[in-house]
Amino acid sequence: MSDGSGASPRGSRWSSAASVRRGADYDVRWAEMEAAGMSVHGEADFLCRFEPLSVLDAGCGTGRVAIELARRGVEVVGVDLDPPMLAEARAKAPDLAWVEADLVDLDLGRTFDVVATPGNVMLFVARGTEGDVVRRLAAHLADEGVLVAGFQLTARYQLAHYDADCDAAGLDLVERYATWECDPWIAGGDYAVSVHRRSGVGPTAGDEPRVGT
Repeated sequence: MSDGSGASPRGSRWSSAASVRRGADYDVRWAEMEAAGMSVHGEADFLCRFEPLSVLDAGCGTGRVAIELARRGVEVVGVDLDPPMLAEARAKAPDLAWVEADLVDLDLGRTFDVVATPGNVMLFVARGTEGDVVRRLAAHLADEGVLVAGFQLTARYQLAHYDADCDAAGLDLVERYATWECDPWIAGGDYAVSVHRRSGVGPTAGDEPRVGT
């Protein structure tokens, strides 16, 4: 399989961070949560609301979300720039499609019903490339596909910045929540899950965005 990239990767804040857990060490937290009886598949539950046949897990890490989606019968492609994270994903699910590539110039030559960036992916791309990343993700959306992103709201990248990048990529906000469990979004919150769709496309075209249940 092609590595899915065009120009040379520009790197990411994740790849340059010395303090983050990688590979099997990254999975320890989720294993502990699951052992304690906590749900660790909120993202997969959320994405399956759209009944996708195919999902691009952009910034897939060790594959937690992608593997769960595949278990539910969804075709999944996982993309990440970090070799130790992908190595762990491949070890856990060798039959799934894992691609080492930079999201800033990603080109898989196909589209997906859902393109997802859970796990604060947008905070870890290289500073100044956020708009390029959103454009490349939008290019992988099927005609009525949705881009779903969940991330902490910090000074480095706010919702206004993300919405502006989506708007520049031809995407409209259709849903926003405070959690992957669809808790209502309240302005001033510190986390948001946002759903964008191509402008003028889909059943919610022209409607006001949903901001909770």
